[in-house]
Amino acid sequence: MFARSAFSTLRCARPLKQGVRRYASQAGEEKKSSFGTFAAIGAAAAAGAGYYFYTAGAAAKPLPPAVPTLVGDGKWTDLKLVKTEYLSPNTKLLRFELPTEDHVSGLKVASCLLTKYKGPNDAKPTIRPYTPTTDEEQRGYMDLIVKKYEGGPMSTHLHDMNDGQMLAFKGPLMKYEWTPNKHEHITCIAGGTGITPMYQLIRAIFNNPEDKTKVTLVFGNVTEQDILLKKELAHLENTYPQRFKAFYTLDNAPKEQGWATQGFVTKELLKTVLPEPKSGNNKIFICGPTPMYKAISGTKKSPSDQGEVSGYLAELGYTKEDVFKF
Repeated sequence: MFARSAFSTLRCARPLKQGVRRYASQAGEEKKSSFGTFAAIGAAAAAGAGYYFYTAGAAAKPLPPAVPTLVGDGKWTDLKLVKTEYLSPNTKLLRFELPTEDHVSGLKVASCLLTKYKGPNDAKPTIRPYTPTTDEEQRGYMDLIVKKYEGGPMSTHLHDMNDGQMLAFKGPLMKYEWTPNKHEHITCIAGGTGITPMYQLIRAIFNNPEDKTKVTLVFGNVTEQDILLKKELAHLENTYPQRFKAFYTLDNAPKEQGWATQGFVTKELLKTVLPEPKSGNNKIFICGPTPMYKAISGTKKSPSDQGEVSGYLAELGYTKEDVFKF
């Protein structure tokens, strides 16, 4: 069973009367996707070898094979910033140009890249991981969404960058290798910019018409304007209502609306929306600030050691095998 108690106990990401909607097992019940390039990407992937097609008059011509920018060789690659855009008062989208129009980032699902910056007075460079929000097959550029943190050397530098400046990148670093239908159902628990690796995974699932994985997202933020990728997530919910559900928690939830829960992600909320432990081939992913990890799952021991599960998930009966910490 999907939930331990009725959805009606939640103020969730849609009007309450719609919150009892159940997942359907029939693929035909889904709406046809119109989300960005989902259909085009799916068709291109089926064509193989990284080929894309465009229409010139009545003829379809193949593009050259895509060229990966980051190939995991341990080398740093400088890329030029070509566009910046504020998404919220403390969050920016930064677009970096790839070497040619036929280059893609080189990332796989689910993986991240490293950024490096050394200021004039720094004893050593600052290195931080990020997950681009552009599709892995996107040619010519890739986008990072970066929230500026007080005292954060990399986020401050990225927010201070001007178009035309260069930034060093390395990767990709594989985090959790995804294959279609690897799990029947995944739950993504995200806080703030922790949504980016979740979005990479969710997007890959719904890009692929052969992947029937069901997805639940629990997304915590401070205010409504802090919710990143809200439009894209809402489109997914509308397009795949039988397979994708999103639940939002806000430290400062708008009182006049009933679509978000006031406060942090709680044990009671997780108990309601998570599948029962050992009820099937399910997986829980979590990514967010350190306090979220400590409260919900426990932190990782190291990049290569997930550590034991503690916090709310352990109290609810989930084990190390059920949980992956980004």
